[in-house]
Amino acid sequence: MPNKQSLLTLFTRSYLNRWVVLVIDIVSALLCVVLAALSTRYFVGMPDVALRTLIPASLVAAGIGAVVADLLTGVHKQIFRFTTLRVSFNLLLSTLVNAVIALFTLYLINLATLHLDFPPKVVLFYCGSYLVFTFLISLALRGVMVLLARRLLVSTEGPINRKRILVYGVKSNSPGVSSLIESSTIYRMMGFLSNDPKVAGHEINGHRICYAGGRRELYLLKRSKSLDGVLFTDQRDFLGEGEKVVQDCESINLETYLLPAVSATSSDTVALDSVRKVRIEDLLFRETIQQDRSAVRQLYAGKVVMVTGAAGSIGSEIARQIASYGVRRLILFEMAESPLHEIRLELEHDYPDLDLVPMIGDVRNREKVEIVFDRYRPDIVLHAAAYKHVPLMEEHPCESIMANLSGTRNVADMAVRYGAERMVMISTDKAVNPTNVMGACKRACEMYIQSLGQAISEGRIEGKTIFVTTRFGNVLGSNGSVIGLFRRQIASGGPVTVTHKDIVRYFMSIPEACSLVLQASTLAERPQIFVFDMGQAHKIDELARRMIRLSGFEPDKDIKIIYTGLRPGEKLYEEVLATTENTEPTSIDKIRIADIRPNDYAEISEQVERILTAARNFRTDEAVRELKVLIPEFISNNSPYQHIDEELHRSR
Repeated sequence: MPNKQSLLTLFTRSYLNRWVVLVIDIVSALLCVVLAALSTRYFVGMPDVALRTLIPASLVAAGIGAVVADLLTGVHKQIFRFTTLRVSFNLLLSTLVNAVIALFTLYLINLATLHLDFPPKVVLFYCGSYLVFTFLISLALRGVMVLLARRLLVSTEGPINRKRILVYGVKSNSPGVSSLIESSTIYRMMGFLSNDPKVAGHEINGHRICYAGGRRELYLLKRSKSLDGVLFTDQRDFLGEGEKVVQDCESINLETYLLPAVSATSSDTVALDSVRKVRIEDLLFRETIQQDRSAVRQLYAGKVVMVTGAAGSIGSEIARQIASYGVRRLILFEMAESPLHEIRLELEHDYPDLDLVPMIGDVRNREKVEIVFDRYRPDIVLHAAAYKHVPLMEEHPCESIMANLSGTRNVADMAVRYGAERMVMISTDKAVNPTNVMGACKRACEMYIQSLGQAISEGRIEGKTIFVTTRFGNVLGSNGSVIGLFRRQIASGGPVTVTHKDIVRYFMSIPEACSLVLQASTLAERPQIFVFDMGQAHKIDELARRMIRLSGFEPDKDIKIIYTGLRPGEKLYEEVLATTENTEPTSIDKIRIADIRPNDYAEISEQVERILTAARNFRTDEAVRELKVLIPEFISNNSPYQHIDEELHRSR
């Protein structure tokens, strides 16, 4: 006899014991035997003597069949709160196994003891009846258990005030999604949301599909259903149509949630732990390209690869991605001790068999750069080390020139001297018609390595290195990103500072940018500059306002926005790089080749040396002036060096 405590455990646990389900299946199978026998007698005829003999034998056979079928198919292990339509297929399989085993067992019993002889139509009708009754009754019992589990178990597990949500989109996995949410102690399923009026009014798993063509429909749904939010479960829906829906939700103070990973094959088992509120980064992301991993692997596998600036936001992600391609050795060159230590620990944990060489060093130190090249002879160099913050570099031009231009020259020269196959430099969209020292330095770097590569290809300089330059704009999550700044300002109660109401920027995720860098490195057969399609430009003012709304506040009411004015060297609009007028296509949609004017290496090298000489001696105005001579399109904006532009203009 079970004691009181075991019974209490049975009825208070959050799921029904599998052995209880097995017993229920056995009882239902025995019931089906009786129903099948009675229906056979009624419809096709069967003597009472045969019926009285057949039923006991059938009960034994059915019990054996139910036990074996459940154990083989595992249908008794189902947690009923998470049951979806897919379980009916498993149940049908279990029923077929049950029927085959039960009827075969009955045949053996009859052959050994009963010796009854039934007409074929009786046998066929009895077998069919048993199969149908077993499936229908099992399905009905599970429906009852699912209903009880969702109504009783879920309601007693969690808070009464669950968030009332609509699920956006109608997909093949919608039944599983609804079942998953119904089992949640945090969310309450109030229906589906679709922008297709044709499906409005239909139901999925008893949940109505609502139409949302705009803000007005959403507002009416919010009022009628007392909604708390809208949940996106499909990344493609979110990237395609989600931005407008999120904007409409923001305007009526309706929260938006994102479930990043759910699929038709796993929707009934995926936990809701990964659901989170939509963040501004989600809205800025684009659906990334499918990288040709085979081409990247073919280039990098078995190679010695060196990454400079390896602990920075870009350099560290490049290192992570490269580590997965079977490189022979990965050299992490970085001047910042603690971040280098952190990325080293991460890579050692994730890739224990990787030959990892962390090197503390500064690309400005030509002797240290040469020591690393001489010792490890890298085949491929990815140069991400740079000073990149525009206003700070406008205040310290000589440091920007030494870190960016001198550092790049040192790495490029050693790549040629020690036989590297190729060098990939990370540039910036700010190098196009630069208005600040940082952008001008990057343009000078481009000119130096491209002219060096051209001189090699023409045989004027001995070497084999192919120089590749990649240009792209702002990356989300990088050190100093405006997203992080806004988030900190909102968390502290504001104000949020925007430099100018009309300022716009392009954004790309760090993983996507680094993936494109590696992809571009496989395309180059000669010195080339590759530019990335950055997608749609975003107004920073609107971005700030949307971040405030997504945080649950009202712009200019709860959180103030202050316009501080353009910072030194800052543009209102970054140049559009990937246009058909000034670029050529590649085999990758998001990567194009920039059309650039060729430069003579001897002239560029001489001019770069003049710039570096002035910078080493901290002759700031002279260094900036030499930069402007090298790059005539470099016109300072909102900068203390605008007077140099006026002087040069007069001298011309």
